Amino acid sequence: MEQRSLTITGANTNFFSKVSKTLTKIITPTKEGINAIVISNKRNNVMKAYENYKKLEINSSEAETVEKKYEQAYTNYLETLDRYVLNSIYKKVSSGNATDFQKQALSQYYGIVQLKEGEYNEYKYRKQKYLLELDNENVRLSKKEKLIKRYKAFYISKMDELYKKILKNYSIKLADNTNIYDSSKELIYSKVFITLEEYIKSILTLKIEDEINNENKEIVQEYRKFEKFMVGKLDTRDNIEKNLILLGISRKLFTHSLPLVVAEQCYAKLLKDARTLVQDTKIAAKREKAYEMLINLIEDYNIKLLATKVYWDDAKEREHFKILLDEFKNIERIKETDFNEYMRQKEVLFIKEEIRKIKKEKIDYTILLRYYKRKLVDYGAIRGIKCSVGTRIGSYKKVKRETEKI
Repeated sequence: MEQRSLTITGANTNFFSKVSKTLTKIITPTKEGINAIVISNKRNNVMKAYENYKKLEINSSEAETVEKKYEQAYTNYLETLDRYVLNSIYKKVSSGNATDFQKQALSQYYGIVQLKEGEYNEYKYRKQKYLLELDNENVRLSKKEKLIKRYKAFYISKMDELYKKILKNYSIKLADNTNIYDSSKELIYSKVFITLEEYIKSILTLKIEDEINNENKEIVQEYRKFEKFMVGKLDTRDNIEKNLILLGISRKLFTHSLPLVVAEQCYAKLLKDARTLVQDTKIAAKREKAYEMLINLIEDYNIKLLATKVYWDDAKEREHFKILLDEFKNIERIKETDFNEYMRQKEVLFIKEEIRKIKKEKIDYTILLRYYKRKLVDYGAIRGIKCSVGTRIGSYKKVKRETEKI
């Protein structure tokens, strides 16, 4: 009635026009009501199937049958939600009667659909995630406590699964050593951190609300650190620090979706950004804050990540790291008795390791190297020797300004 035009020869067109408009007013809200009923029915079916699935024992004879029923109920549920977006929200936006939430929802929908051609796996997972988020909002707005509580368990379980698949998809691309994804790896790094942030804001917060999920105190503590970055405008240093926390949480929640080899690349990306920030910052106070953040990042990278690394491509690097780790453990012994000395020695250890690593980089870190060496001189770890006497060789003047042994 809404989408088709009917031409009647010799009839009173004004009469049919009035009838059509009247029916449209009647049918549209009715259709929305029917959509709501169908969605509610499919939602109840999938929740019931999920609850039966969760009750199953691992070796149950009914496992395969119950799992198939759950998968089919989930598929039917998503198809119904998809039709709701296309039928109801699209028509409201096109008629100018949509709310801001509905306009944004449709815009996001088409953004996800655009992924279909070039990034089918990401499209597949993100479309499911989008539809679940849309209905979760409907459930929340219903204010039906029993429904909200019941739906929450299913929602968290399915979203956990989808986030893991999305991150796994990114990990495969980052771990690819061919040239296919080299030009777009920067974008993939950004997507990893954005996805982790989405998960923490929308799913981890729901888990923390439940006392049952507060067992992992380390994750809750890391989340509390992250909370301060959820408000206000963030500068470059804040964003690097925030991403460091996200990466730390991911090592506990997404160990298989973001394996160590990929996590190591993400740490390397943050180190590169932090080094650039320290080198480029001109204001001394801001540079010191950026430097403190970089030292924390270096410690996390070495102690939280490399210390768990089992397989090394370079045997010499593995042996060098063992020595570094032993030195760090020796320094830790004085932590309780002399904290200031512990901090000084730890910083010196990491600066020396940094100098060794950035000398191998293709990026020009001349200014940063000079900054590191001044730090070592201030801590008495090296001695600065200045000499103003130069020797002329042909037309070239060779001036020895500073010597130091690291």
